[in-house]
Amino acid sequence: MPRGPALGAPALSEPLSRERHRILHAVQDRLEEITRTAVAVMRTEIPSYALQDERFFDDVRDQVLTHYRMQLAALAGDRDFAPEDLVFSRAAAMRRARAGFALEDWISAFRVGRQVLWEVLLDCAGPSAEAQQAALSLVTPLMRYVDYASTHAAQAYVEYKQHVVADADRERRDLLDQLLSGAAPTRGPLLPAAQAYGIGPHSPMMAIVAVCVDDTRTGDLTSAEHGYATSASISVAGPWAGRTLVVVRHGEVVAVPVVRTGMDAEDICAHFEAVQRRLAGEGTMLAMGISTVAQGAGELPRAYGEARAALDLVPNGGGVAALPRLSPFDYLALRADDLARQLVDPRVRALLEEDRRRGDPLAATIRAFAEADLNLRLAADRLRVHHNTAHYRLRRIEERTGRNPRRIADLLELLVALAIRDGAMEDGEHQ
Repeated sequence: MPRGPALGAPALSEPLSRERHRILHAVQDRLEEITRTAVAVMRTEIPSYALQDERFFDDVRDQVLTHYRMQLAALAGDRDFAPEDLVFSRAAAMRRARAGFALEDWISAFRVGRQVLWEVLLDCAGPSAEAQQAALSLVTPLMRYVDYASTHAAQAYVEYKQHVVADADRERRDLLDQLLSGAAPTRGPLLPAAQAYGIGPHSPMMAIVAVCVDDTRTGDLTSAEHGYATSASISVAGPWAGRTLVVVRHGEVVAVPVVRTGMDAEDICAHFEAVQRRLAGEGTMLAMGISTVAQGAGELPRAYGEARAALDLVPNGGGVAALPRLSPFDYLALRADDLARQLVDPRVRALLEEDRRRGDPLAATIRAFAEADLNLRLAADRLRVHHNTAHYRLRRIEERTGRNPRRIADLLELLVALAIRDGAMEDGEHQ
């Protein structure tokens, strides 16, 4: 079994050794008093301790007294000690960590205990030079003990926090896995977790999937650290009350926000779009896919599939593809592949490319004419051009492409060609 550091000092002369043992014996006689003083100082100097009840301070007194007895016994016997001697301290560290105390508060308690003990040692030593020298011989072993014991306690804190984080991660992953199977927990250990996120069997929810832009197609994050940092940023509260379930799994970050009373899908889309922009400004480029609303856990697998599919609509440079903001027409146009592009009449394609280089006046006219329900005068007003100008543009489109924008079928074909062109342009700009 590994041992701790030796607490003894180098060999002392007989007079100094007698003085040292006299001092330690005097301190031993005042141990209860010293313990009460140390606890009183902790109550005053450590804010989080000051808020506790007497049961807590009974535990603190037991810990302080046990530490003092161990130190004095070790100092008197000039012996070393082992990690198993500090099992009681590890248990106390776990209790403090479980109760939510910060590690620095626990370390401050060690500092207070050391300071109080040292002041009493000096008081018991007295003013003689020999006594002062004997007291000074105790400085190094006392510091060794405090360093060793506090390090041991810090390790217990870290182990506990790692355990808590691992358990919380596991609980979130298990909850998400169950939700993606189409069922919300109604009993068992996952029910409190679901309730904490406002998730019930019939809760309206959405699915958001985020990946790094370099891996949009594969779904892999560049690193676990990157994924957890992204998860933490995404889980920051939105414009609604309550927490959002966010999980790093299979190389992607998955969020399941509940559409709460007074909210709609646009609120959630706007929030996550803002998150994506903020992270981009910090150097984390993400592609995000946002689903439509799932009316209950039974529809969440469909929503998750939508969010994954939406990633294919995100340009290579990153961004957000929010399905609630797309019409069926927009979605189909954005999903167009190379074959769809080839099916566009070459005359239409040539005109739209030429128009783009000239600032898109014809494209703007096509869109405005469609949005005005084929009312050319209204379209011209919205474009802020003369009615004759708008009329000339429609005639020119027909002459160049053979498509008459006044016919629904021809107008629809022009709109599809325009959407395909714009989608290809946006994708190319980010390559």
